[in-house]
Amino acid sequence: MFNILAVTTAYLIGSLSFAVIVSKCFGMDDPRTYGSGNPGATNVLRSGKKAAAALTLLGDALKGALAVWLVRHFQDMFVLEDSTIALSAVAALVGHMWPVFFGFKGGKGVATALGVLLALSWPTALVCALVWLVMAFSFKVSSLAALTATLVSPLAAWFFMPYGSWAAAMAVIAALVLYRHKSNIRNLIQGKESKIGDKAGKDGPPEN
Repeated sequence: MFNILAVTTAYLIGSLSFAVIVSKCFGMDDPRTYGSGNPGATNVLRSGKKAAAALTLLGDALKGALAVWLVRHFQDMFVLEDSTIALSAVAALVGHMWPVFFGFKGGKGVATALGVLLALSWPTALVCALVWLVMAFSFKVSSLAALTATLVSPLAAWFFMPYGSWAAAMAVIAALVLYRHKSNIRNLIQGKESKIGDKAGKDGPPEN
């Protein structure tokens, strides 16, 4: 019973879409109505509000970390399985991608995945964050940086995570992130992907 409750709670925490919440607090348009239509930090940045984009990034990462940290924190008290922690990590990301509070229309999960990684294994998260930073500063394309870091993450998890179920969860998370970026992969191949900081109006190109 407690194992099911833990996974459900992680999903509900993940369902908090900070792109939408922060945009509403700043009096901005819903990020699902402009640019790529993706409720994430990159699309919020297209509004020109850097503070809103930074808060979105932070909020999405922290909710992933919190969802997993809570399960780990109460593991002994409620006799939760290590596999429950793994399932909760996946559930938090699923919540971000398909949030129950926002019509199941969520983001692509990069920041939340990083937060989940941080709570599971900070060395794995550090490796992925460094890969993202190197790629982002080198090519100025957010999706390319995210995809590269995602591809690296299962290998890093295999080296650093203490349980096989956690590494397996990381592989599932990576697969979900790649799936949500399928349009970006297509745009990258066609050379149409936008760069970090590009602005777009309500009818802007659906590139990221």
